[in-house]
Amino acid sequence: MQLYRNQPGIDFMQQKALIPQHRKVYEILRSHITDGVFHEGDLLPSENELCTVHKVTRPTIRKALDRLANEGYIVRHQGKGSIVKGTPKGVGILSLTGTTSAIGQDNLLTHIVVKPEIRNWTEAFAFPLNQQEIESGCIYLERLRLVNNKPVFFDITMIPNINLPRFTSRNFENKSLFDILRKNYQVEVKGGEQKILAIVADEKLKDYFQVGSGHPVLQLNRKIETNRPGFYIYSQVFCNTDDYTLYGTF
Repeated sequence: MQLYRNQPGIDFMQQKALIPQHRKVYEILRSHITDGVFHEGDLLPSENELCTVHKVTRPTIRKALDRLANEGYIVRHQGKGSIVKGTPKGVGILSLTGTTSAIGQDNLLTHIVVKPEIRNWTEAFAFPLNQQEIESGCIYLERLRLVNNKPVFFDITMIPNINLPRFTSRNFENKSLFDILRKNYQVEVKGGEQKILAIVADEKLKDYFQVGSGHPVLQLNRKIETNRPGFYIYSQVFCNTDDYTLYGTF
């Protein structure tokens, strides 16, 4: 991934142009699946058709399809082609049961409580920081997520301020943080560790979740691994699980 890090004499737009073709095809097909252009059980266009449409070679198409298959978006059958499975649930991040298929993206809202800003830091939710992270500072933001207009998540996120140009100027309202990192900075979530605690909502959480005194809330402290060596995303997520079961692989 050194190819995508800031290089002398190359501006950010030029770096984006260095993204390999199979990655561009993957992003297009992935968005077509998540946006509902293709549904579960649909057959993707053949490799020959994809080569023609995207003006790339067959090995390039196969790399894109292999990645979609590895991430659970499609199943490849020899002699049949690539069959859509749909959007994977809980792949690498904690997710809500049925968020995408049962609830629908139109009913999932993200409100920015604190816009992304540069801060210094000495700790990240009890996870130790490396020297480079401490020296670079962090990008800090707070978000409240609602399902069917009911607050379910409140999260605080801290990201190392390393090779993320113009990150704080982006619009995060009703947008996925991980999608922004993946599409614009080639930073991908790979897994991580999390610590789960049962707590009672404080005044701040009572206000956000619209609950009374003594209401139980789940707290998750997470250190999320990415494809950049030594680059982690740290988050503290508070969950109101009255109406929604949480699940996910991590």
